[in-house]
Amino acid sequence: MKRSVLYSIGAVAAAMALLCAVPALADPPGHRSGTEQHSANGRNSHRPYDRYYPPRGYVTPYLPHDYHTVHHGHDHYYYGGGVWYRPYGPRFTVITPPFGLTMSFLPDFYTTYWYGGVPYYYANSVYYVRRPDVPGYVVTEAPSGDPERVEPPAAASSEDFFMYPRDGQSADTQARDRYECHRWAVSETGFDPTQSGGGVPEGETGVRRSDYLRAITACLEARGYTVR
Repeated sequence: MKRSVLYSIGAVAAAMALLCAVPALADPPGHRSGTEQHSANGRNSHRPYDRYYPPRGYVTPYLPHDYHTVHHGHDHYYYGGGVWYRPYGPRFTVITPPFGLTMSFLPDFYTTYWYGGVPYYYANSVYYVRRPDVPGYVVTEAPSGDPERVEPPAAASSEDFFMYPRDGQSADTQARDRYECHRWAVSETGFDPTQSGGGVPEGETGVRRSDYLRAITACLEARGYTVR
């Protein structure tokens, strides 16, 4: 009788230990929240993105939903929710992507900084740049010097807006729709936010940016997104 009671207590204790271990994988220590922080030569830019990122080196058995697979050389990497992963045995470890890695999409919740007339896209401590000799965006080293211009807050920027899929579109579909709507808005308005000053005369920047925002918003909403 005593032995069966002891077995029962042991089984309950083991089950409790397993349940306690599961949240530890889902919410690792070292997550940071509330703001996306960027430091360039001592300057910090705090953006209210409410993003949660696991620390580099954190190992997880799962990849985020709707992750991207990106090939670089003989290796492959995974991106999802603002975080880069690499296979680590049967699991995945959070990493900083290598310089030169190229992908067809921009990260979630990026911020644009201008250096030497070139836009750099920053997200989760990683810089990306668009190069004319390769398709897509390339992981690059942090640019030197102070940024010439920091894009205005998300609500007013031509690029830093939020789009929410109303119809459960996958990450790949979202990236394609955003790119196609961007190209359509550029063709309609003549304003291209990836170019210095939008590629328009200085006196027309404000008006053209507003036209671009209206155009890309209309395009994305027609494809089943809520844009803010």
